[in-house]
This record gives sequence, structure tokens and C-alpha cells, in this order.
Amino acid sequence: MEISGTHNGSSMMWFFKDRGFDDNSIHGIFRKCKRLESVQKERAKENWEYLRAIGIQERKIPSIVSKCPKILALDLNEKIVPMVECLRTLGTKPHEVTSAIAKFPHILSHSVEEKLCPLLAFFQALGIPEKQIGKVILINPRLISYSIETKLKEIVDFLVSLGLDKDGMIGKVIMKFPFIMGYSVNKRLRPTSEFLRSIGLSELDLQAVAMNFPAILSRDAKKALVPNYDFLKKCGFQDPQISALVVGFPPILIKSIQNSLEPRIRFLVDVMGRQVDEVIDYPCFFRHGLKRRLESRHKLLKQRNLDCSLSEMLAYNQKKFNMKFGLLELSN
Repeated sequence: MEISGTHNGSSMMWFFKDRGFDDNSIHGIFRKCKRLESVQKERAKENWEYLRAIGIQERKIPSIVSKCPKILALDLNEKIVPMVECLRTLGTKPHEVTSAIAKFPHILSHSVEEKLCPLLAFFQALGIPEKQIGKVILINPRLISYSIETKLKEIVDFLVSLGLDKDGMIGKVIMKFPFIMGYSVNKRLRPTSEFLRSIGLSELDLQAVAMNFPAILSRDAKKALVPNYDFLKKCGFQDPQISALVVGFPPILIKSIQNSLEPRIRFLVDVMGRQVDEVIDYPCFFRHGLKRRLESRHKLLKQRNLDCSLSEMLAYNQKKFNMKFGLLELSN
């Protein structure tokens, strides 16, 4: 296998072979980062050892290097160490920084001054508390690679267009779902919001859904939401009722039909003997586990011939449920 005619290239090839990389992997690494052909083996070894020293498991380092070979060519003290130290000030748990690096190793190749500091200031201006900013970045470290001007501000403008323009609202959306900042406004976020409007959600409804479950905006409407909407229509729900269900429990549009929605509706109608439209008053019915919550509580109530609404049956924790219905059993 020809990597380079230089001594360094040959030396680096053996550096990778000694760490378990096969020829195809090594070729891919050099193709991604030609700088490695001229990197001193000692630098690569020093950077590798540093990754291990900060708590990254040895078995995970090859994957990190394969994703971002440039890590081995970077100046350790000028580039990698400053970024790691800054990230450590953002995390509250030791593993958070190493987890972020494993997810997006390219974070180490970015500048603290040019990328991380402006990103921190951007999120602070959106009203995200300092401690939460760190959490947002470490959950979605890819954020550091986005342009504030051409990417992140576009997302913010889109959220403002939904009416999320009051103090702190956008910050709360980002804290709940940091990955929303990585999606395309025109290809994903706007088409999905338009679909939600098309099934009857008002502007206030859409704002409520975006605040409570922003992840729904990131789903492909045709692939993810339309099938669930069609299923609910087949169950007999009309658009205003579906809108109420979505506002009350937004994940209803992304839950598995086969494994979640259908079994619960079948249990509601066939076993509990209730009308399907009862869930409109309590959309969170679909949140509860079928066996752990629905079946067990229905059984307890049926044994005592007790009638109640779905919310009375399911909304309480086990202690309050037992007290409300005078039950001694501690089943859940």
C-alpha cells in the first residue's frame, strides 16, 4: 500500500498499524487528512495519549481518529488543550466532555476565540442561562461548526416567525431540543410547520407545540407525520380533534402506529369498552405504558367495579391513585 514516499508517511502508516487499523482504514484516514503524511509520529502519539488521559476509552479513540484524522496533526497545547479546558468549564459531569468529543471529534479542531466564544455569546443573548448553554453545546457539539450568521440566525428568525418572540422563548426551545439548530429551515422546519397548520393547528397551537415538543418540527412531514395523521383519520378522528390530540400530546404524530398507537386504541375500545373519542379529553393517554399502567389500573378498577375518566385513571402517581380509589395494592 502506497501512502507517501516520505519517511514520515511510512512512519505514520506503521503508527496506525500498531493501533489495529487495517490498510483500508489507513488509506481512508490519509485521504481525509493529507497533512498526516508530513506529521511527526511523536506528535500523533502525544495527541493520542492525551485523548486517553482525559478519559476517552482506548477502544473509542480509533473511531474518533477515523472521523477526524486531523486531531493527530493539531498542535496539542495551542489547539486541543485550550478547547478541552474550555469545554470542561461548560460541563457539570466528567464524562460530558469526552462524550461530546466522541460524538463530534471535529470540535477539537475549532478555535476557542473564533468559534466557541461567539457561540456562547450568541446563546446567552437568546436568554439561555450560562449553565444550560454548556449543556446545549455538549449535547450537540456540532453546533460549533455552524455559522452564526448564515445558519443559526436563520433558525432563530424562523422561530420568531412562529410567534416565539417573547423573552426567553427561543432559548427554552433550544434547551429542550438543541438539535433543532442543525436543520434546514426551507427543507424541513418550515414544511413541517406548514403541515401542522394544514391539519388545523392555529398559531397559538403551533407555538404551544413548538415550546412543549420542538423535536416534532425536525421530522419529515411526509415520511413521519402524515402516516400517523392518516391512521388517526381512519380511527374516526376529525381534523379539529386531531389538532387537540397533537397539542395535548405532540409525540402522537411520531409514535409507532404498530407498536404504540394501534395497541392502545385497541385496548381502549375492545378491552376497556370506552369510546375512542375519550382520548380527546386526555391525549396523554398515549404516553402511558400499555402493560405497566393501562392494563394494571384497568384491572384494579374493574375488580372493584369503579368508573372514572381516563385522566382520573392515569394522571395520578401510584400513591395518589391508591388514595383516590381506596386501594391498598401497590401495583404499577
